[in-house]
Amino acid sequence: MKPIRNSAKAVIVQNGRLLVIRLEDQYGTAYVFPGGGQEKGEELKDAVARECLEEIGQAVNVGELLHIREYIGKNHEFAEWDADIHQVEFYFECSLKDINATVFEGSNPDDHQVAVEWIALEDLPSVRLYPQTIGELLLKREPLRIYLGDIN
Repeated sequence: MKPIRNSAKAVIVQNGRLLVIRLEDQYGTAYVFPGGGQEKGEELKDAVARECLEEIGQAVNVGELLHIREYIGKNHEFAEWDADIHQVEFYFECSLKDINATVFEGSNPDDHQVAVEWIALEDLPSVRLYPQTIGELLLKREPLRIYLGDIN
């Protein structure tokens, strides 16, 4: 089994819309939050800022920690190839430093990344978003739950 990996993610909501990365895979279109793996010696807040520059091409202000999600691959729909993955993801409230940004071209996009898009919060239930639970929490504006456990 691979070692447990930390990942820092950005939750960027502006004007009722969520900024996401659009991926294309064998199942079609999917959306994920910008962010990625923490490097040794790097604080989580620095990781999410770096990953946003790499994936969306924009600097962000990193705010408070919103959620902690675990992903244990053997328990989810992609277990066939993710069974040895265990990732702990830290979701931070972020905002764009340039709130009028219109160009989102990262220097090091994710595999299968084809675009950066804004999705209206009310449209989240109709798209393939990972993890879907965080989209649901954003839409419902329920009381804050920090630790979400192993969810998808």
